[in-house]
Amino acid sequence: MRATEALVDLARRPLDAAEALRPQLVPELLNAHPHHDNSVAWLLWHAAREIDEQVASLSGEEPIWTAQGFDRRFDLGPAASSIGYGHSAEEARSIVSGDAALLLEHLRAAVEAQVAYLMSLDDPALDDVIDEAWDPPVTRASRLVSISADALEHVGQASYVVGLGSGAFE
Repeated sequence: MRATEALVDLARRPLDAAEALRPQLVPELLNAHPHHDNSVAWLLWHAAREIDEQVASLSGEEPIWTAQGFDRRFDLGPAASSIGYGHSAEEARSIVSGDAALLLEHLRAAVEAQVAYLMSLDDPALDDVIDEAWDPPVTRASRLVSISADALEHVGQASYVVGLGSGAFE
């Protein structure tokens, strides 16, 4: 297996995990705040946004958030220009969506963009240093692993909240 093939497998895992939640993603649960400011809707939205922005930065492509009109479809007002990183409690709570299909469509589009980017690379390109501001410098491969790992963590957090069920927040 080539390294890029392994990275493609890793890139698809957040979407696979999120899709498994689909039957339980009712609006009340999507927007519940279990003693935290990040709802399931925020977690799924942020996972997609961080994949999208980082892959767009690497590929030089327009983020799917704007290219595919998700910025308008989510109708988040001022929050539409953010990705969720560093959100205050108020900003995190402003991300509200009762539309599980839209959240999953957004995540699918971000993952598809990531997979398309990965498929454009050869293994030697993974060794390219893309950020020298860190010690050690960040290679393309380590950034791509980081993107997927972060998305997996957020979808895992969403899975935990979904597992609690809507009765846990009454």
